[in-house]
Amino acid sequence: MIRVLLADDEDLIRVAVAALLGLEPDIDVVAQAADGPSAVTATLAHRPDVAVVDLEMPGLDGIAVTAELARVRPECAVVVLTGHGRPGHLRQALTAGARGFVPKGSPGGALADVIRRVHAGGRYVDPSLAADALTLPACPLTPRELETLRLAEFGAPVAVIARRVHLSTGTVRNHLSAAVQKLGAADRAEAGRTARDNGWL
Repeated sequence: MIRVLLADDEDLIRVAVAALLGLEPDIDVVAQAADGPSAVTATLAHRPDVAVVDLEMPGLDGIAVTAELARVRPECAVVVLTGHGRPGHLRQALTAGARGFVPKGSPGGALADVIRRVHAGGRYVDPSLAADALTLPACPLTPRELETLRLAEFGAPVAVIARRVHLSTGTVRNHLSAAVQKLGAADRAEAGRTARDNGWL
């Protein structure tokens, strides 16, 4: 039997997926979690072979959960489920250690097949997302522009960012302005979203 943990903050989806997987003769859903920290705790407690985690969850998102499980229980294969995956998310998930990346709109039996594949040591990436990821443009931002944009994304004032990166406030403003201009964004927040969606942050 393949022991599986399911983590999704939407109860209806989590229960429905558990019920579908419960019909498979070789899959046993041993634990469920409604947020990222609970997913990590349940993985340590129940020792599943495969963790199926939602991309967007409170506490820790699916990518952060994947990275943490790779650190604390690397023998557990992680499959990331997403309702609206973007190519940047795919890149981040794979970098964090995910072995599978599956849209929630996939056919019913597809997830069970992916679980079997990653449990056997393989990988699975949704073909359409993989194709999109291959055509992603290279990041146009310099490392400094990315660094300042990452800090600005959380609403830090320019003076605070300048202290953190050991630059003058004028230089930080220039980096942020360049990032906004290069990404064709209206403001820092939009530039941050664009960079994150493309997997650059």
